[in-house]
Order: sequence, then structure tokens, then C-alpha cells
Amino acid sequence: MSASRRQRGLTLLELLVAFAIMAMALGLLYRVMGGSARSAGDIERYQRAVVLAQSLLSLRDTVPEGGWQQAGESSGFRWQIQSMPYATGVSGPTIPVLHEVSIAIVWSEESRQRTLELTTLRPERKPPEQVRR
Repeated sequence: MSASRRQRGLTLLELLVAFAIMAMALGLLYRVMGGSARSAGDIERYQRAVVLAQSLLSLRDTVPEGGWQQAGESSGFRWQIQSMPYATGVSGPTIPVLHEVSIAIVWSEESRQRTLELTTLRPERKPPEQVRR
């Protein structure tokens, strides 16, 4: 009969171990949820950088003869556009010269610096034709 009385409840040691396991599980859950919130913020900033890059590209559908070099800052993003002639190996009077246009967008998240780089090709703008009289 005395053995059954000892088995009825939890000892203080068992209770402390149960609370320690529960605290560790809650700590892990907190870290996972905090990481998800940070990731959502990182993704939102990245998407804003992509939209900015696309907006800058839409400013010009052609590149001037001298190339396209431009830099600026917008809503916490620093950006820089550079172009250089792109060799295609094909030439002719009706074939436009292509330029490789690179856009770099830089921003800071907490203590780290993030960069997004996009590269595309754009044709060179033809000079206006002289009117013959």
C-alpha cells in the first residue's frame, strides 16, 4: 500500500524537468516565429528593390550614343545604372548597336548591406536623320 501512495503524483524533480522541456520548446518556437517575421520584411524590401530597378529600366527603351551612366537614391535605396556596348558579331546598316545595361541597387537591412543587380540589353538610339532639301 505504501508503494501505491508514492506513485500518485509527480515529484518536484519531474515537475522541474517538464517545465525545462516546455521552456526550451517555447524558446525554439519564439525563434522560428521571429525568423519568419524577419524573412517577410527582407522579402518585402527585396521586392521594392526589384520594382525600383524595373521602373528605372522603363525610363528608356533605347540607350544614347554615349551610353547610359546615372546614379541616385530613392526611398532608402541607392542605385546606379551603367551601360557598355555589347558585341554581337552581327553588323549592318539596319542592325542597331546593342548596349548591356546594368542596374545595381543597394540597401541596408539591420547591420548588413544587400545588393540587387539586373542586367539587360537595350538598342542604341539612332541619331536623327538629316532632312534633304
